[in-house]
Amino acid sequence: MQDPNEDTEWNDVLRAKGILPPKEKKDITEDDIVSMLEATIQKKSGGKALEDMDLDELDELEDEEEEKILLQIRQQRMAEMKARMSKAKFGEVREITAVDYVQEVNKAGEGIFVVLHLYKQGVPLCSLLNEYMNRLAVRFPEVKFLRAISTTCIPNYPDKNLPTIFVYHEGTLKGQLVGPLEFRGMNLTEKEFEYLLGKTGAIETSIKEDPKPKVKDVLMSSLRGGRDEDDLSDEGDW
Repeated sequence: MQDPNEDTEWNDVLRAKGILPPKEKKDITEDDIVSMLEATIQKKSGGKALEDMDLDELDELEDEEEEKILLQIRQQRMAEMKARMSKAKFGEVREITAVDYVQEVNKAGEGIFVVLHLYKQGVPLCSLLNEYMNRLAVRFPEVKFLRAISTTCIPNYPDKNLPTIFVYHEGTLKGQLVGPLEFRGMNLTEKEFEYLLGKTGAIETSIKEDPKPKVKDVLMSSLRGGRDEDDLSDEGDW
């Protein structure tokens, strides 16, 4: 008896008329995959097998595949750039009041981090942070940087708590830095401020370790500053 799964024209006719059941599907094997790949290559190469191609034809085939890969990479990079540009909505520090608070902070939007600086004119450390905020806002345009005079935003807010930084994400408070001690006084550097904000998750900074000079380094620097070169050169004699 003829095998009903055999690939013959007669069996195809019988299957088409419903006399024979549909052909059973077999699992794809490695040989099937190789055959499909070879068929694809032959189609691209005008029917030639790999072993029949010369070096120029193989190079051309390779170039086509490289172009496809480069095109895919380019499309992926374009998609990443568009995603970043769609998030880069800000790029500056905006001044708000209590009237703007809910809309600008609590309803900032999905996935948006908000860095709010409460300050007062005439407080040197507040002025320093405002300068650092202006610089960071340009570098991290996907983050909403805001500032507000403390008492116009929160009535009777105590001056001893200035400067204050609140970090919000989707309306939820994620971190806060309150008072001059949190900011290490007027010796605070821009890198230290960036590091402190990075710890709250507000910005994706590359500064992962605290750039503040260690106590030991400060003491050694102070000791060296109090001696002349001859004193230091004599240390080895002792």
